[in-house]
Amino acid sequence: MANTYTELHVQLVFAVKFRQALILPEWEIELHKYITGLIQRREHKVLAINGMPDHMHVLIGWRPTQSISSLMADVKSASSVWINDNKTSKGQFRWQEGYGAFSYTRNELPRLQAYIRNQKEHHQKKSLVEEYKELLVEHGVKFDDKYIFCEPI
Repeated sequence: MANTYTELHVQLVFAVKFRQALILPEWEIELHKYITGLIQRREHKVLAINGMPDHMHVLIGWRPTQSISSLMADVKSASSVWINDNKTSKGQFRWQEGYGAFSYTRNELPRLQAYIRNQKEHHQKKSLVEEYKELLVEHGVKFDDKYIFCEPI
């Protein structure tokens, strides 16, 4: 669109179904590359991507040509198919319903990029649920504990 200028930065957080630790170190980098490609093909820019065996963080420069819910549906659907087709996971791989999307200013990006890069160290001290609740509180999002990512089975 002519004369439309935006600078929007969004951190996306999403979990494996039942928070199972199914993202294995042997193929997580390939998953990051695949998800990066999915996002870039939709004209958004990946600024940082990383995660843990049970969840992902992706920081994007978001273009408002697509809704976040549509982007997340595309990413979760296509990456699930990729994981299952490549038989990289034990059993059927699925993402948990829902996601978190949090906005940030340009000044916050370096801190957030470092935080995402250091997920492995960060989660030695804090669980996904603790981290996720902190993000919700920090961003003023009201939530109900029973709807935070389902418990592992």
